[in-house]
Amino acid sequence: MLFLSQRVESLALPMTIEMTKKSRALQEAGHDIISLSLGEPDFDTPDFAKAAGMDGIAQNFSHYMPVPGYVDLRQAVCEKFQRDNGLSYHPDEIIVSTGAKQSIANLMMALVNPGDEVIIPAPYWVSYADLAEFVGGTVVSPKAGIHQDFKLTAAQLEQSISPRTKLLIFSSPNNPSGAMYSRTELEALAEVLRAHPHVWIISDEIYEYIQYGVEHVSMASLSGMRERTATVNGLSKGFAMTGWRLGYMGAPVELAKACEKIQSQITSGASSIAQRAAIAALKSGPESVQYMVDAFTSRRRLLADALRGAEKLVVKAPEGAFYLFVDASAYLSKAHPTALDLCMQLLVGGVAAVPGEAFGLDGYIRFSYAASEEDLRRAAERIVRTLNGLNSAS
Repeated sequence: MLFLSQRVESLALPMTIEMTKKSRALQEAGHDIISLSLGEPDFDTPDFAKAAGMDGIAQNFSHYMPVPGYVDLRQAVCEKFQRDNGLSYHPDEIIVSTGAKQSIANLMMALVNPGDEVIIPAPYWVSYADLAEFVGGTVVSPKAGIHQDFKLTAAQLEQSISPRTKLLIFSSPNNPSGAMYSRTELEALAEVLRAHPHVWIISDEIYEYIQYGVEHVSMASLSGMRERTATVNGLSKGFAMTGWRLGYMGAPVELAKACEKIQSQITSGASSIAQRAAIAALKSGPESVQYMVDAFTSRRRLLADALRGAEKLVVKAPEGAFYLFVDASAYLSKAHPTALDLCMQLLVGGVAAVPGEAFGLDGYIRFSYAASEEDLRRAAERIVRTLNGLNSAS
């Protein structure tokens, strides 16, 4: 395939998608596979959002839309930021995109020059590192394992910054670990960043509405951070609107305009119908989807308790999102030297999961509990049986 560019040759499909493809292929071949690999809520889009989308069709919102999004949607985003995060934005500082992933890609292209360093604490969402490298950045990835609750420390951040550092990107709640930074923890990071004014921040808050009694704090709400932070969010996780592909960002106007320029050359505006649905969703607020959080709370407890039956598995219940990111390093062996090998063994046992290598930390496995309680019980039985079987064989 010599005709392809070097940049595309360096890309691979995210491992989350690869594992989902493997499990679907086995299911289609007649195998009984329970997939806990995909990061997608298993709820239907709320009726009020669907109705707003259908109203958009009836009202003929079927023409080209403004690249940064309809003004009334961007105003709704501003109101959401003020209500939920204490952030004051003008519509000119808001860009609506085809999913939060596009918002992040726009920001990477707008900020990172070849050779710039991008700090990405591990564990991280699968696309961060690939996007940073795609635009010519050099990834610096300090590790934050279960022993430090999967959170970057101020000392680690200080050690990671150099004159070439351009960007820090992180998520809270975190995918894959569900870890959430407290106000105190974010303030410690902000204190380091204030001493290094050349470093920008992308705060990915896509899982904001899925948290378990922990206060969500936006980095941009801290003193001196709004002027150098892009806050990314969307509708996929909190409103079960993955297929609508609607994300957004708030950023200083110069950066927002740069992202608008990039987006105008690639996709133009996000779907007009999705934008009409998004207005209804954003105005409804987190209370309208609390029933999803209640269900995730029950599933979180169920799966965490059940997986503790695996003798060597280290399980920490997450503070947000809908994943368990478990330490399976005690099961690594000559026969199964990586978490990917463990996941392939789990697949043989009837469960699809994602290895920690996809998120920058080997020895860990991510299980999604965006599944029915019955499927979670059955999956947990298979996981415990498979892992304890490896333990007995070693």
